[in-house]
Order: sequence, then C-alpha cells, then structure tokens
Amino acid sequence: MNEEERKFVEQQESEMKVLEQKNRDAQVFQSQQSNSLQYQERGMIKDQLDLSMELETIENLLRGNILKKDELGNVDWQKPDDSEMVILSEHGIHLIMNTITFYINKNTLLSNYDTETINTKMEDFGTDLADTIFMEYEKVFQYPSFEDCKKVLMERLERKQETRKFALELLGQEYDEKKVKKELLDVLEGNIDKEITKIKEQIIKNKLKRFLILLRTVQDAVHSTYLRAWKGQERTTLRQHIHISESRGGNTQPPVQQSYNPLSFLKPR
Repeated sequence: MNEEERKFVEQQESEMKVLEQKNRDAQVFQSQQSNSLQYQERGMIKDQLDLSMELETIENLLRGNILKKDELGNVDWQKPDDSEMVILSEHGIHLIMNTITFYINKNTLLSNYDTETINTKMEDFGTDLADTIFMEYEKVFQYPSFEDCKKVLMERLERKQETRKFALELLGQEYDEKKVKKELLDVLEGNIDKEITKIKEQIIKNKLKRFLILLRTVQDAVHSTYLRAWKGQERTTLRQHIHISESRGGNTQPPVQQSYNPLSFLKPR
C-alpha cells in the first residue's frame, strides 16, 4: 500500500467513526424520546383514573371549608369563619365519604353500564343515602355548641340595644346604655334556656336548608363517575391511548446504518 492509499484509508476510517458515532447518538436520542413518550402516556392514564382530587374536594365541601388565598397568594382550603357553614359532624362526614368511596373509584370508571342500569343505581344510591342520614340525623349533623348559641343571643341583645337607642333619639329622650341593657336582661331573666333552645333549633333549620344542595352535589359526583363508564367509554379511551403509544413507540427507532470495511475496495476481485 503506497502513501496515497494509506492516507485515503485513514480518511475513510475517520469518516466512518464519525458516522458511527452520529448513528449511536441518534439511537440514544430516539430511545430517550420513546421512553419519555411512554412515561407521559403512563402518567396521563394514571391521572385519568386518579379520583383522589375529586374526593378531596368533596370532603372539603362537606366540612364547609372554602378556598382562600394566603399572604403569599397561594390558594388553599381553609376552615370557614362562620361556624354555621359547618353542616355535618365528623360522623356525618365519614359516613358520606366512606359511602361514595365505594362508587367514585377506578373500578366504576372501568366498568360498562347502559343508561337504564345507571339510572337504577343512582336512584338506589340517592334513596339509601337519604334514608340512612334520616335515621342517624342526630349524629350526622353538627349541632351548635352553647358558645355558638350564646354568641347569637349576645348579637340579638346588641341589635335590640341599637334599636332602643335609635327610638329614644327619635323621641328626643336621653339614652342610658346601662339602663337599657338592664331592662333587656330583665325581660330575658328566667327565659334564657328557652331562648338558647330556640336559637339552636333555628341554626339547625338553616343548616338543613343547605344540606339539600350539598346532598345534590354528592349525588351528581357519583352520577358523573357512572357516566364515564357509560358503554365502557373509559376503557375504550384508555385502549386508544395505549394503541397510539405503542404505534408511536414502534416507529421511533431509526434505521441502523450498516457498517462497511474501508479496505474492502483493496481486496482482489
């Protein structure tokens, strides 16, 4: 092999190494892309079947919590300032959450129901839940404490004082705060227990009014879960995702370039 042929062979070997390195880099890149795509598909499927956020939202609503911003601007669930917004006791919250967890889960999502079956199941669910709450209402609802009733009573006294003050001012008479307060307390004397009872009953009635819409919300959440399983739509959607993922994954590998021997042209033919 003369000097010119040797230089040519070295040049060919160098170019071949560069080409092989590019080919390996392309294979690594395509493999990473394929793994990333499969990871994203698995994450999407997991999120699609994960109902933990929905259950967390329902529990916060049952507790009467509200979404508020903190000093940093972050939004989070917080306890209400008004105790009357708390409708259910801990027993009631656990009763409803334990019940709907049997329905709002991936087993329901991946089932296959027709319209008639869904309507029948929802009727049974709504009726049984309402009946159970009715039979255990004394434990299900959050009854106001003595402090809650006392607070309402004091607010009523303050409003009556303000009304009496306004009336005396209209009549041009002098307002004596201590005297007016004593007169109001004299009227209440001997009837405080009765007033506390009335206040407690009124608070419970107000909570019962809001419970109807709360119960409707729970039923709609269960109904929405069943609708995702209507005619097996959730399973069909997941199969489509898996099929697309497999199709993409099967076409991500680039064609492997065949290596050759740069000295082959020197072999005798």
